[in-house]
Amino acid sequence: MIPCRDEALTIAGVINDFRAAMPEAEIVVADNASSDETAAIAREAGARVVFEPRPGKGRAVRRLLADVDADCYVMVDGDGTYDASTMPEMVDEVLANATDMVVARRIGTDGAFRAGHSLGNRMLSWVFSRLFRVELDDTLSGYRAMSRRLVKTFPVLTSGFEVETDLNAHTASLGLSYREIDSPYGSRPDGSHSKLGTWPDGIRILRRILRLFRDWRPMLTFSLVGLAIIAVTSVVVAPVVLDYLETGIVERQPTVLVAVAGYIVGLGLIAIGIILERISQVRLEFTRLLYLSLSSPGS
Repeated sequence: MIPCRDEALTIAGVINDFRAAMPEAEIVVADNASSDETAAIAREAGARVVFEPRPGKGRAVRRLLADVDADCYVMVDGDGTYDASTMPEMVDEVLANATDMVVARRIGTDGAFRAGHSLGNRMLSWVFSRLFRVELDDTLSGYRAMSRRLVKTFPVLTSGFEVETDLNAHTASLGLSYREIDSPYGSRPDGSHSKLGTWPDGIRILRRILRLFRDWRPMLTFSLVGLAIIAVTSVVVAPVVLDYLETGIVERQPTVLVAVAGYIVGLGLIAIGIILERISQVRLEFTRLLYLSLSSPGS
C-alpha cells in the first residue's frame, strides 16, 4: 500500500521495485488529491489505484486500510527512499511469527536525512518510547508491515503525518507484538521534495503523542496535573494557615478563597482522571476482544 501525492516522477520506479521484491503481492496506490499524473502512471505500472480527494497522509492511509483486505499489509511512502528488498523479511515476520507490526528502522546513507528531520525523529522517538514503555528507535518510519488483526482494529483518526504515531500507540496500548528491522534509507530522487515540515509537523506530532498518552493513561495524566495544583495551592496558603495558628485570625481571606478553589480544581481533576481511566479501560477491552475475534496469520 503506497500513500502518494504529487510523486509521479518516482511512483513507477517504486512500484517496479516492490513488485520485483515480492511478485505475488498486490500493490495499491492511494491517489491523495495529486495534481500530476500519479494515478495514470501507477495504473500503467500495474498497480490498483484508490482515490482519496482530501489531502493528508492520514486520510490516504485511512482509505487504503479501509479498501484493502489482506493477511499482511505493507505500508510505504511513494517517495522512492525506502528499500524494497527488506519487504520479504518484514512480511515473513508477520505471517510466520504472528508479529502484529514490523517497523523498518531506517539506516540512512549520506545526505538521506535532513538534519532537522533526523534530530526531530530521535527526540520524538525517545519521548514516545518513554511514555508508552516500548522499545522503538524509529517511531516515525513510514515503512512497516502489519497484521490484519492490527489493521482492522485500528481507527485512523488523524489526517496528517501523525498516522505512524497513532499506529505505534495502538500497538502499545493493546500490548501487541512488534519488531524493528534495519532497512537502508536513501535520498529522495531529483525533483521530489519532502512535504514534512520540521517544526510545524514536529510540534503536531509531539502534541499527538501527548494526547494519545492522555487518552491511554488518563488517571495518571489528570492526577499529576491535579496534584501539581494542590501542591502549589498548599504553598500559597501555608503562610495564612501558620498566621491563623499563631493569632487565631484569618488575615488574608481572598487567599483562602483562592486556595479553596485550587483544592476543588485539583481534587476534581483527580476524580475526572479516575472516571476517564475506567472509560479508557472499557474501550481497550472492547478493542482487544475485536482483535481476538479476527483470525491470526496461518490459522
